[in-house]
Amino acid sequence: MSDDRTPVGEASTGQLMTQAMEDISTLIRDELAMAKQDLATTGKKVGVGAGLFGLAGTLALYGLGALIATIILAIAEGLEPWIAAGIVTLALFVAAGVAALVGKGSISGAGDPPAARVESVKADIDTAKHGTDQGESR
Repeated sequence: MSDDRTPVGEASTGQLMTQAMEDISTLIRDELAMAKQDLATTGKKVGVGAGLFGLAGTLALYGLGALIATIILAIAEGLEPWIAAGIVTLALFVAAGVAALVGKGSISGAGDPPAARVESVKADIDTAKHGTDQGESR
């Protein structure tokens, strides 16, 4: 904001509008700069956390593989090893199929966006385009 601003009582409507637009522009730039700084700081923390979650997931996957091998070896004590491996493979495919069906049902049940929310956003856009006179007639 510059020091050469015309006092409000002496300014014309055009000057007041220009000053308001400059103030809004400065405010938006300052807010964006602060948001960028906050996001950079938060992004670093989230990045480290996401990397550790990825490591945990990878180790859990290896653990699951070892558990499956253990189950196959335990079943192989009473059956031929290839039959034991076939039983465990079949069980894994059945579990995957059940998970896929449950997931599909969950996604199908999500439905459409709430109508009230859509109407609210449309009204906000209409008000932004045409001013507050349109919004008062609701």
